[in-house]
Amino acid sequence: MGFRKKSKSPPVLSHEFVIQNHADMVSCVAMIVLLGLMFEVTAKYAIMFITVQYNVTQTLDTDAEDKPEPFSYYKYGPKDMATVFFYLLIAIILHALIQEYVLDKINRRLHLSKTKHSKFNESGQLATFYSFSFIWGCSILTNEEFVTNPTFLWEGYPHIHMAFQVKFFYICQIAYWFHALPELYFQKVRKEDIPRQLYYICLYIFHITGAYVLNLHRLGLVLLVPHYLVELLFHASRLFYFSDENKQKGFTLWALLFVITRLLTLTVSVLTFGFGLSRTDNQGFSLAEGNFNVLTVRMTCLSAICLTQAWMMWKFINFQLKKWREQSQIQASKKKAVSPKSRPKNQNLYGSGGRKGTEARREKKLTKTKLSVNITTYTRWTDFKS
Repeated sequence: MGFRKKSKSPPVLSHEFVIQNHADMVSCVAMIVLLGLMFEVTAKYAIMFITVQYNVTQTLDTDAEDKPEPFSYYKYGPKDMATVFFYLLIAIILHALIQEYVLDKINRRLHLSKTKHSKFNESGQLATFYSFSFIWGCSILTNEEFVTNPTFLWEGYPHIHMAFQVKFFYICQIAYWFHALPELYFQKVRKEDIPRQLYYICLYIFHITGAYVLNLHRLGLVLLVPHYLVELLFHASRLFYFSDENKQKGFTLWALLFVITRLLTLTVSVLTFGFGLSRTDNQGFSLAEGNFNVLTVRMTCLSAICLTQAWMMWKFINFQLKKWREQSQIQASKKKAVSPKSRPKNQNLYGSGGRKGTEARREKKLTKTKLSVNITTYTRWTDFKS
């Protein structure tokens, strides 16, 4: 019995080698950072990558006679870039695990084309991320009571202090969307799809980082959670559509929620920047205090949100019009195939051509045989009576 020939591995540090082994290489870098915690010399640097920095302890006054309870808050600073880098590595590793152990196995069963294969992988990764972020964001909103009190979005601005869950949520969000940039290379995304993905990746980085740096993390959370719900519904519907093209009901619900979310985003943004922050007592610009409550910054943030929502609505309307045209063309082609005017004059529905013609000829033969049988039986019956 002969031995199988092993496939030649690509040269070291070539493009194919990096793409095939990028998860292992990133895992080695993450392990080096974790090993730094074991030594006293490197621990103070390694912990900067892993844990959340800029801890501030405050005491909360209580009505009871007991001692006030200390509570930890967090600020942001330049050390957060190291934390974002470490969790960017974790995001690349998790991306590779989901791709190899979940999405690739499903793709082998579905036998999708190349275009559908890349879109299926994109939707699978984003649906996982959106579901996780939506659940996490909802838990933060319920704990922080952002929804029950709308004035909480601008009262006490600048909101320089964040709870641990809020800051860690933003660190993970920024790390995930930065990790999506090298994934365009690692996943061999087609050149036609790169501009489209770059648009929304850069928009996410710009808006989330802006809300984090400008101390607008409360507004950012309130706007991100419903947006992630809509995106989760879209990508989940697309996954079901790739498995079975008849399953398209999810897109109808997505279209309805998409429009509602755009209106909600515009309403909350205008309410916060146009009425809330403009009427607070703490007006001014100060980098040391983290205060950016001036007219220029407010109008810039509001215009950026409005332009983004308008761009998304424009893409949505074009998508719906394209889908409506395709459906109208399909229905028109079906009507032409069924209508008798499209057939030649000498050939009708039960003519000599096609399946219906053969069925018609069979029916004619059966009627002839039935008539002959009836005639013979009738003649025999008359002979018998005579």
